Amino acid sequence: MSRLLLVVAVALVDPDARVLVAQRPEGKSLAGLWEFPGGKVEPGERPEQALIRELDEELGITVEEACLAPLTFASHAYPEMHLLMPLYICRRWTGFVTSREGQALRWLRAKELRDIPMPPADAPLIPALEDLLG
Repeated sequence: MSRLLLVVAVALVDPDARVLVAQRPEGKSLAGLWEFPGGKVEPGERPEQALIRELDEELGITVEEACLAPLTFASHAYPEMHLLMPLYICRRWTGFVTSREGQALRWLRAKELRDIPMPPADAPLIPALEDLLG
């Protein structure tokens, strides 16, 4: 039985209903693919806490827990582990989105997400975003 990895992700939605995606940097697994911001949930951490921490570390923005709304989740079996990834929606944050880890960032409409290469766990999340954002 493979181990279960809990990773949390967010669809940051700007006033034009575009969603932020980040490109996985060289040297990481799945390098070059585009994903929703987020990361691993540390032991003793709630998913919302992990997301708030990751958004500060990766993008330099401050998010209040009340501004995170759960939307859907992905459950994906990779060869080395099983990934469980809740996806939250966030429309309000403080600060300016900046690439703090050298990752490329893009704002895309929900339907444009189908045109970029994404990890297998992220792609199934797109229909829920299309339903929400049109």
